[in-house]
Amino acid sequence: MPQTLRQLLKEGPPPAAAGHRLVHGGPELRSHTLLDDAVRARLTQVAELAPLHVPQALTVMDAARELLPGVPHVACFDTVFHSGLTPAAREYAIPADWRDMYGLRRYGFHGLSYAWALARTAELLGRRPEQLHLVMVHLGGGCSACAVRNGRSIDTTMGFTPLEGLVMSRRSGSIDPGALTWLLTRKHLPANEIEDVLNRRSGLLALSGTSGDTRNLVRSRTAGDERAALALDVFTHQCRRGIAGMAASLSRLDALVFTGEIGEDQPEVREEVCAGLSLFGLTGGLRPLVAERPEIVSEPGARVPVVVIPTGEAQQIDVETRALLDRG
Repeated sequence: MPQTLRQLLKEGPPPAAAGHRLVHGGPELRSHTLLDDAVRARLTQVAELAPLHVPQALTVMDAARELLPGVPHVACFDTVFHSGLTPAAREYAIPADWRDMYGLRRYGFHGLSYAWALARTAELLGRRPEQLHLVMVHLGGGCSACAVRNGRSIDTTMGFTPLEGLVMSRRSGSIDPGALTWLLTRKHLPANEIEDVLNRRSGLLALSGTSGDTRNLVRSRTAGDERAALALDVFTHQCRRGIAGMAASLSRLDALVFTGEIGEDQPEVREEVCAGLSLFGLTGGLRPLVAERPEIVSEPGARVPVVVIPTGEAQQIDVETRALLDRG
């Protein structure tokens, strides 16, 4: 990794700052922050909450700090966008000492993606972010939905870790916790095996038996693969449930926003999701495009516009890094 960074630095102008994406900030890091040794030490403590993301990000961060010791480094957290979740959406119904001692609560993720998509949606609709009530869906390797009211996240499907919520490419999404305690206590499966299966060997990959990529599954379904069809049916069903749940936190729905790799380049998935949500004023008949820029893909005059925003996490890190340094 250091060699890759060295090559990158040779090819471009010297950077004035470095912004880093961190999926989880834990209970203490609730705003984008200038990285120092104290913040770095805290990040080690939260790495276990997002094992697919944070350890790798810390490896890159450490290499970047070593190679660029003279520039400010900023840690940008996906959890910041959801820092204002309502108590009703934030709290788990578990004993208070668990919540207080272990920080067990819903944090929400994909926040950098949602922040970028919110701003682009506002521009597309000709309104300010704080005027909008939206359901936003990030569909990619990880998947989540989010309710935005007056420009702020008030509910989301992911929780304490990025494993909760919708079915994902290789992650299970939500599963009955009783099933997990049953596997632990009755079938004596090791906890680390359960964790590995749920994070790396579940989701679309497990349902189809062949792939966690919806593009492959759409092709396989067309060719008559019943397991691929099942995987897509479960995936789109869970998406609809997530969207419906988020809409229940809003008093109106100004638009449904898709982002993430699947959200922007898989029109079949968008179509199947929206076609089953007529109760919320959504319909099928979307334009089947692969979005290269923000687009409204629903028919003109649709009661609820369907918007597709290309993923912009890297661009949002740039925005947040510049904003933090300007304030400082």
